[in-house]
Amino acid sequence: MKGSNAKSRNASLPKLHLDKLPRMEMKFIGPMLAKPVTELPQGADWQYEIKLDGYRALAIKKPGSARLFSRRNNVMNDKFPEIARAIQDLEDGLILDGEIVALDAQGRPSFSLLQHQKESGPVIVYYVFDLIANREKDLRGLPLRERRKLLNEVIPDAPRPIRRSVVLDAAPEDLIRVVRSHGLEGIIAKRAESRYQSGERSGLWVKFRVNRGQELVIGGYLPGNTYFDNLTAGYYNDDGKLVFVAKIKNGFTPHSRKQVFEAFRGLETNICPFDNLPEAKNARRGEALTAEAMKKYRWLKPRLVAQVEFTDWTATDHLRHSRFVALRDGKDAREAHKEPAD
Repeated sequence: MKGSNAKSRNASLPKLHLDKLPRMEMKFIGPMLAKPVTELPQGADWQYEIKLDGYRALAIKKPGSARLFSRRNNVMNDKFPEIARAIQDLEDGLILDGEIVALDAQGRPSFSLLQHQKESGPVIVYYVFDLIANREKDLRGLPLRERRKLLNEVIPDAPRPIRRSVVLDAAPEDLIRVVRSHGLEGIIAKRAESRYQSGERSGLWVKFRVNRGQELVIGGYLPGNTYFDNLTAGYYNDDGKLVFVAKIKNGFTPHSRKQVFEAFRGLETNICPFDNLPEAKNARRGEALTAEAMKKYRWLKPRLVAQVEFTDWTATDHLRHSRFVALRDGKDAREAHKEPAD
C-alpha cells in the first residue's frame, strides 16, 4: 500500500471534509467504548458488527513510525510484529481503531488462541472498524457513516493481516440467531450518526452478548499441587465494591495455569479484597468461603481480569459451572461489572 497506489487513493478522498477539519495530534487517545445492553437496538439509524473477542488496538501511522497500542496505551509492536509491519505499509497520517483477534480452524475469533499464540501458531488478524485520523486530520467530529466511507477508501482491499470489519446488513433477530449458531460472542450496534467519543460509554455504541461469558477480577487462590487448586473471582458492583461470585477450577491448560500463577507476582496481600466474604455455611452449593475456609486461601490485590465462561447465574448471584478462558491483558479491573445477557 506504499508509493503511487497509496497516493492515488489518498487523492481520491473527499477533500470537502478533510480540508476543513482540525489537525489531529498523532498520539494515543482513549478508544470509544460500547455500553452493555440486554436488548439489541433496532432501526435504520443503527449499524451492526460482530463482537470480536480479542485485544482492542489503535494503530498510528506517521512518517517513519508505525505503532500499535493497546487500550491501556501499551505498545504491542513486539507482541504482534506481523501486524506492526503491515501498518508500516499504510499511508502516513492515519489513526485506526480495531481489534486484534486469533482465528480458529473455522475462522472464528478465539481469545484463548490469542493468549497462546506462540505455542499454537493461529492466524492473527487486525480487524479495523473505525478511522480516527486521516492525513493527520481529526475525524472524530464526523458521523460514523462518513468515517466508514473514508476507511473504505484508505483500506479498500485490506491485505492480511489487516482487514476491515464487516457491517452486517440483516435484521437484529436474524443476526442474533446466526451469531449464536456459530458460537460467536455477540453483536456491536452503533449509531450511524455517532461521533467518536474517546473513553466514553455514551450508549451510541452498545454491545449485546449472546453467549454466557463474563470478565471477572481475580482476588485470591487456593494453593494446590500445581500452582493453585482454584481462583476466587468477582465483579465490581454499582457501589464500587468487589463481590465474590465464583471459584474457578476448570479450563486451565498447564501453560495457562503457569501463566496465571506468574501473574500473581507482586500482587500478594494479607487483605481479602471481596466485600461479601466470609460466607455463611449454607451460602451456596459446594464448600462456602466461611471464615474458617478463608484461612486456606491466599489473597491478591484486585488487578488481574480473567475471561470466564459459565452455564448460568444462581439465585444467590454465583456462577454455575465456571470455566477459565484467559487473562484479559490491558483491562482495568474496575471496569469488570456484571454483564447482561439475553
